[in-house]
Amino acid sequence: MACRAVDVQHRACLGRDRSAIHYVARSYGGIPPAPRRRSPLALSLVEREEISRGIAVGRSIRGIAESLGRAPSTVCREVARHGGRYGYRATDADRGAWDAARRPKRCLLSSNGRLRRIVASKLSLDWSPEQISGWLKAQYPHDESLRVSHETIYRSLFIQARGVLKKELIRHLRSQRVTRRSRNLHRQAQSRGQLIGAVSIRERPAEAADRAIPGHWEGDLLCGSNNSQIVTLVERQSRFTALIKVANRETDTVVSALTRQVRKLPASLRRSLTWDRGKEMPNHQNFAVATDVQVYFCDPQSPWQRGTNENTNRLLRQYFPKGTDLSLHPQFALDRVALRLNQRPRETLGFETPADRLAQTVASTH
Repeated sequence: MACRAVDVQHRACLGRDRSAIHYVARSYGGIPPAPRRRSPLALSLVEREEISRGIAVGRSIRGIAESLGRAPSTVCREVARHGGRYGYRATDADRGAWDAARRPKRCLLSSNGRLRRIVASKLSLDWSPEQISGWLKAQYPHDESLRVSHETIYRSLFIQARGVLKKELIRHLRSQRVTRRSRNLHRQAQSRGQLIGAVSIRERPAEAADRAIPGHWEGDLLCGSNNSQIVTLVERQSRFTALIKVANRETDTVVSALTRQVRKLPASLRRSLTWDRGKEMPNHQNFAVATDVQVYFCDPQSPWQRGTNENTNRLLRQYFPKGTDLSLHPQFALDRVALRLNQRPRETLGFETPADRLAQTVASTH
């Protein structure tokens, strides 16, 4: 879906068919070529126009060079190279110089046969470019000629115009893609789901981390087949669990369901909510305003920071095995499963039940 969204965006911007864009991108292996830059020592178009005007009024080469602050030999070669005094045109000369300046640098693997053979042999063993690059440094620490970055290996594979590594070696890469994909592709296609103003879990109060005070919750989506899911909420101190039916994982749907559930809780149990960085929570600020409950977010790819919720989700798989269509379960059925879970004794609670522990906590706060 991400690729398709970006494809549509690029077609709209360029006004070209997808196949035409793909043809050009594939010829470069999906890697954008380095932008060309004019050397600061080269003559500019403005200077060439000054040369052309000088020739037109009959000035000498030395006089033109002096006005430009250039060596007479530089101006003399420029005029001779681009048509002489009678055929010199600034625009044509500038375009010709730009085209003539193309001097593609030879690829490292092209100029070093031994290195190329080692890289090809390791690729055929399904080694990744990163593994090859690191292994070469460790295996030949004193031989600078046997150094190559993983990026150079990727470019030699994907940019077939280099003709260095056989195209067949691409199938030994883990992804087996024929073109390089940007790391930002997924983010660009789904920028609508970015978390604005997210507060890190590192700023969560200590009372939540040490479970000293009730009212700090962890939440997530438990996913099933056919794009179905339910919201799971777990109170950190008592491990009390609530399950909420949602029609989809759109942020408006999830936030509305969470808001309704949290508003039913007494004020002493509404302190904080910790969530992962899923795309269902961009509207977290609306939830915080409506419930007066601060939302904290885990670090990327760190589900262990919501360990209580993760463990509870594993327990829930007894009732909702993977592949279950969760949309078939009405709210009263979810409540029944939550009740059964809350009435099971837990070793971590000294074999008390979450329901009993929560009831004692609420009673002691009044």
